[in-house]
Amino acid sequence: MFKKILRAAAWLAATLVLLAAAGYLYFLSFGLDAQPRANPQARPADIAWLASTPVAPRGRVLAVVSSAAHFPGSTKKAGFELTELARAYYVFQASGFEVEIASPQGGRPPERIDTDDMGDADYAFLNDADAQRKLQATVRLAEVDPARYSAVYFVGGKGAMFDFPGNADIARIVASMAARGGVLGAVCHGPAALLGVVAGRRMTGFTNDEELFLMKDARQRLPFLLEDRARALGAKFSAAPKYVGHVVVDGKLVTGQNPWSTWATAEEMVKALGAVPAARPETGEERSVLALAAYYNDGLAAARAELRQGERFDKMLVLMHAVVAGMQGRVADAFQLQRLAKG
Repeated sequence: MFKKILRAAAWLAATLVLLAAAGYLYFLSFGLDAQPRANPQARPADIAWLASTPVAPRGRVLAVVSSAAHFPGSTKKAGFELTELARAYYVFQASGFEVEIASPQGGRPPERIDTDDMGDADYAFLNDADAQRKLQATVRLAEVDPARYSAVYFVGGKGAMFDFPGNADIARIVASMAARGGVLGAVCHGPAALLGVVAGRRMTGFTNDEELFLMKDARQRLPFLLEDRARALGAKFSAAPKYVGHVVVDGKLVTGQNPWSTWATAEEMVKALGAVPAARPETGEERSVLALAAYYNDGLAAARAELRQGERFDKMLVLMHAVVAGMQGRVADAFQLQRLAKG
């Protein structure tokens, strides 16, 4: 019996080794090592569309970030999402708008940096002395005169769920901007700042599906779910499939669903301001997001056709969606999305 058990264990071990090797070879087949990598030393001068001839000044945009470093009573980090600030910052700046940064408490706010999601523009922001000077000394919201700005943009991140809702200064700034016909924009959790003006308006933001997938106890950890609260307040909330870029424009109200919506949210805000966004090359992440949207709407063939519209795409992002599908038991989607990742 003992020998039979040993033989069975050896067979199982050999099988697992073979499966692991096969899985590794399959992973290598995606060619992820050949994917372009972001440059941690990038500076604005290294990015052609940022280093081009400056546009004549058109006005100011106020970017607002959270001051909440942690979930209340916890060590769990909150803060704001760096990519949601950096990408919008450069879209506004390159389109002719000076960007100032504010936060509820002023001073240096707590950012969340995920290097897996970083592109050259995000690293350029970290290496941009002027941008970092503004970030080191954000203006306290109580000191903000909204009349100085053409638009206000609320950056997302979990911290926004704690110190944006019910903030008297945010309410004051939003009301002033709305009364003057200024542009109000926000992405991901940032729309938590706009809940006082969304009744009857079309909007989006981080959805229940996205929140609960990442944090099963979100209803207990957060003061509310953004989608739930927006709908309860009478907003016409629009939700795309989870982690796919989605922007909703309702007049001078511009909202983006998640971090992958940041570029488009900022550019739609520039359009709402009556200007033309600065021309820039499409990122591989953006092409992947468009392909994923095509897949969820029209299937694999449409997604592949979308990929062919660009020069490159982010395979890892597509594979992430395959993993999410597998974790949710959507086996067919997981299989098809892996096929899509192969190009």
